[in-house]
Amino acid sequence: MHSAVLLIEFGSIILALGLLGRFAGRFRISPIPLYLLAGLAFGEGGLLPLGASEEFVATGAEIGVILLLLMLGLEYSASDLVSNLKAHYPAGLVDGALNALPGAVAALLLGWGPVAAVVLAGVTWISSSGVIAKVLGDLGRVGNRETPVILSVLVLEDLAMAVYLPIVTALVAGAGLAAGSLTLAIALGAAGLVLFLAVRYGRVISRFVSSDDPEKLLLVVLGLTILVAGVAQQLQVSAAVGAFLVGIALSGEAAEGAHTLLSPLRDLFAAIFFVFFGLHTDPASIPPVLLPALALAAVTAATKIATGYWAARRAGISVKGRWRAGGALVARGEFSIVIAGLAVTAGIEPSLGPLATAYVLILVVVGPLTARYTEPLALRWSRRRAARREPEQEPVERAEAPAQTSVGD
Repeated sequence: MHSAVLLIEFGSIILALGLLGRFAGRFRISPIPLYLLAGLAFGEGGLLPLGASEEFVATGAEIGVILLLLMLGLEYSASDLVSNLKAHYPAGLVDGALNALPGAVAALLLGWGPVAAVVLAGVTWISSSGVIAKVLGDLGRVGNRETPVILSVLVLEDLAMAVYLPIVTALVAGAGLAAGSLTLAIALGAAGLVLFLAVRYGRVISRFVSSDDPEKLLLVVLGLTILVAGVAQQLQVSAAVGAFLVGIALSGEAAEGAHTLLSPLRDLFAAIFFVFFGLHTDPASIPPVLLPALALAAVTAATKIATGYWAARRAGISVKGRWRAGGALVARGEFSIVIAGLAVTAGIEPSLGPLATAYVLILVVVGPLTARYTEPLALRWSRRRAARREPEQEPVERAEAPAQTSVGD
């Protein structure tokens, strides 16, 4: 009987996610907020709480995080990461300073303590690569001059996660300074070793994994990723970091083939992850944190626009491209939820999960709008400002003209 109920509940979840994804695709919006709302509807205090399938959904959510980071690693080769880090690290530093600080300050002002401050700093810092990539494609901006700048900022954020996630994992687990430092040292050592091996022996690794048979390639890559993620977690390093490093290590045909095969699985389990996060958030807990979430969303939307503008200006992009770059970076999504999920699982702060949910819901909806309208609105505001200045200067010029004429006479 329990098995039948599990199948019915899990099948209903998958069907509902499919219908929500179709609805989002029809209106060209990100499905992430709909998945979160579905989790709220089926979770604690929701319309129809689930029971039998919750443990199964939890396992699926963990796989979803692993696949999200694996696919992210597959997007970049080790040499690309190294070159981006060398060329654009100032933009990454500005990005971290402008966008992590508001989250940390907000947590401290709310009285949540230093650990929650570090977690919320990550929530407000990391943009959604998936949402931004989709928006750029929908707007036809993939070939624009500012797009490499946007991608560089996103890559630097991804690299920063390899350092940030082990720190957060150690903090939420209550590890001391020595244990936390050891965890970070292991993570940095593993990341450095993987980058070195990927740059020097990337072709050998990819040749070992690669196969003409899609079934074998899928099994080898998926098995290797979950195995490395498990080992990383056993060493008190985030499983997500382990998956990310596996993605970086693969390149060429192996990476392309794995990306094609794993994309549907990534989408399935990532959707389950968002539902799982919503399941553990009581809808009644969102209204009390809605105003802080709105304020934090407004501040960090502005800081992301400033980040993109500065990075594009540094790269010599025109004013229009600077505003487009800034507007495109506003969306937060999957990784903000991943970071918040670590704290929620550890029971760090009860209100952090609802605040993160409301924050992501706001910016994942606002992000595509800022990507589309930041440039025209900024240019219109600039023209109006210039038009207001002209009447103030015009009487001065007219008053000076006769004086110059009389002197000439």
